[in-house]
Amino acid sequence: MSRFVMNRYLVVVLSLFFSAGGAAAADMEITPFSTFNQSPLVQIYGLPHDSGADIVPSGKLRIALNQDLTSNYTVSSNQSELITLDGETYRLAFAARYGFSSGWEAGVEIPYVIQGSGFLDSFIIGWHNLFGLPQGGRDSARKNRMNYSYRKDMIQKLLVDRSSSGVGDISLTGGVSLYDVRNAEGHDRLALKGAIKLPTGDSSSLSGSGGTDAMLQLCGSSTSYGEHGSLGVYASAGALAMSKGDVLREQHNELAGVGTVGLGWAPASWISFKTQLDGHTPMYHGSSLNELGTSTLVLVLGGALRLPGDYLLDIAVAEDVLVSAAPDVSFHLGLSKQF
Repeated sequence: MSRFVMNRYLVVVLSLFFSAGGAAAADMEITPFSTFNQSPLVQIYGLPHDSGADIVPSGKLRIALNQDLTSNYTVSSNQSELITLDGETYRLAFAARYGFSSGWEAGVEIPYVIQGSGFLDSFIIGWHNLFGLPQGGRDSARKNRMNYSYRKDMIQKLLVDRSSSGVGDISLTGGVSLYDVRNAEGHDRLALKGAIKLPTGDSSSLSGSGGTDAMLQLCGSSTSYGEHGSLGVYASAGALAMSKGDVLREQHNELAGVGTVGLGWAPASWISFKTQLDGHTPMYHGSSLNELGTSTLVLVLGGALRLPGDYLLDIAVAEDVLVSAAPDVSFHLGLSKQF
């Protein structure tokens, strides 16, 4: 996996350098990627999509458009369980945050989710062959199919095998600044952020969970400015409380821990390179399979470009650190701007 990750990261780095335009002359903040575990059985819950310590200034509006294209392929079994996750997930989310008072913000995230057979199988198989990487059975499976299936004790607990699309679960977000100090040497921030996810999506097609979730997290960041650019670190930790939804209801956990840690370097005012780890405790119990019953760690590699008009574009590739606990690969793009 490591060589595969390295080559994907090199592609991202080269893309960042060759696609950049002009930008404002200012120090670049190091901010988290707005992405999370895109497994079809996990992205339906209210995992934090915003783990940054920034709070939108009073009277300002920050909007973002985030997309994640994910290739899912895993087949696992034991004496009592069999799971197959084979398909592609496309998640496009519009997010808006407004600073309604000094140090306070409120917002909304509206996702649109497509579950389908996709088109990435041949590309990923070819890439694995090129670098001598294990296929994990992907090359022998039928190409570009959709099959999300789980059986336990000879009972079919889940079966989604038809493409679908629609609005997912909408989240209402909020945040308050606890500490924010900036000077010529750097910028340190600490914020408390939360969200409530509503059951607006269709749980039968895995565009929603069928339940209401509440999330609270503490987010911190520190960016130092120097002659060689900006160097920053960030982290968050929190908890996700979930009501009983419709997906694997008997095995669904009602509480999960969530966290993010990352670092980045901006050699110039228009570009940064970032490495991020996203983790959470299991969303399900009663299973020894990695896809359901284990904690998850996702590695996100990429960077950001400041484009003309002070737009910020994040480009990243996400990989599973613990095999099968998250998708093999997700491609992330995030475009944002403050008005």
